[in-house]
Amino acid sequence: MSPSASVHSAIEPAETPLTPESWGKLGMWIFLAGDAVGFGVLLASYGGMRATSADWPNPYDVLGINLTAAMTFLLICSSVTMVKALEWLGGGDRTKCRMFLFFTALGGAIFVCCQAYEWSKLIHEGLHINGNPWGASLFGTSFFLITGFHGLHVTGGVIYLVSIIRYVTNRPSPAASYNAVEITGLYWHFVDLVWIMVFTFMYLI
Repeated sequence: MSPSASVHSAIEPAETPLTPESWGKLGMWIFLAGDAVGFGVLLASYGGMRATSADWPNPYDVLGINLTAAMTFLLICSSVTMVKALEWLGGGDRTKCRMFLFFTALGGAIFVCCQAYEWSKLIHEGLHINGNPWGASLFGTSFFLITGFHGLHVTGGVIYLVSIIRYVTNRPSPAASYNAVEITGLYWHFVDLVWIMVFTFMYLI
């Protein structure tokens, strides 16, 4: 039997009901569902404010997209490395799993640093939470609230990934940490998907 087959065989019980592993996955799905509602409310509120404001600034002109497009590409790449981490762990290779988890965390950390740079640049240009020189004051409020809320999720995800790297290292076998890495992947892919929506609605449209 191949290492991959043996690992997947060992984790098969995690997919059956009423086990600690499946409860962990269910808990993450419930958390993400609630989080999705939160982001949905924020984006819907943003759309409502923009639709009813006569002097809403054009985000494309104010924010620009070059840096943010690169940040988006970086997060998409980090989703790929997250998939590769789980794939290597499924094959029994913890070393490569940790390497790709590190790349995922690094991508998230760079994203947060880029966002901090973007914020500082926009603040220097006059965008504040209670006003801006281009139009509706709620533009700045909504921008900092939504991107900041997402940035907190990315920061939390980076911390989560670092802890999972240690968890994978300390577990007795690859199979023993597979479910935890899979749950981490659910969270990270959600964060990436939300950013694509934020980028689309707040920067492109």
